[in-house]
Amino acid sequence: MALLFIFLISCNPIVNKSSNLTVSAAASLQQVMTEIQQAYIATQPNVRIIYNFGSSGSLQQQIEQGANVDIFISAGTQQMNALADKGLIIADTRKNLLTNQIVLIVPKGNQGISGFQDLASDRITKVAIGEPNSVPVGKYAKEVLTRFKIFEQVENKLIFAKDTRQVLNYVETENVDAGVVYLTDAKSSNLVDIVATASNSFHSPVVYPIAVIKNSKNTIAAKDFIQFLDSKAARSIYNKYGFNKPNVEANK
Repeated sequence: MALLFIFLISCNPIVNKSSNLTVSAAASLQQVMTEIQQAYIATQPNVRIIYNFGSSGSLQQQIEQGANVDIFISAGTQQMNALADKGLIIADTRKNLLTNQIVLIVPKGNQGISGFQDLASDRITKVAIGEPNSVPVGKYAKEVLTRFKIFEQVENKLIFAKDTRQVLNYVETENVDAGVVYLTDAKSSNLVDIVATASNSFHSPVVYPIAVIKNSKNTIAAKDFIQFLDSKAARSIYNKYGFNKPNVEANK
């Protein structure tokens, strides 16, 4: 179940009447989007933003089932491509907003794991990753483990989570020996240690595509918000959390 967060956001009168924008965004964006809304307050006083954070696969399904959503920000291209194939996004609003990295984390101070290959050891019994079929960070994790040729050895140890924040929680609470999350999640916690960073060549590009949903009744406000999210002010906040600017165009 996606978590629902409501923020009042102020803006410049490019939006001349009050608008409610529902933004469905990947769970890994929760902290950065919360801070960005503070920066947006000064620009559009007539806009009210409703954030719906959850796993990208769940958010995709909600949109396909007719949920009232104006903007979708996925943690992977697969979910955005699925909506595009069904004609559910406004194609010319789609772009790659951010990139991220995949890291291996352990509970703070834990010893004995220094890299992904250590997960195959018999002394490691529980490893948390996102559900690969519906959670992008899980898909990337599976790709990394497969590239290291240890997925089959690790498969029976895997604890599947609904999103990257749940993976982080499992590691923070020491319910697992290790977990695979985004760099930005790991940096947000003082209860975990990063022990390895996956090479970008070991997994699909970690990109966050954004687009306006076709049945949005607030396309002017939605496009304005997307423009702000791609602004210099917003990017300074992304950098603070460990996100980077993509150098590739979104897959169409």
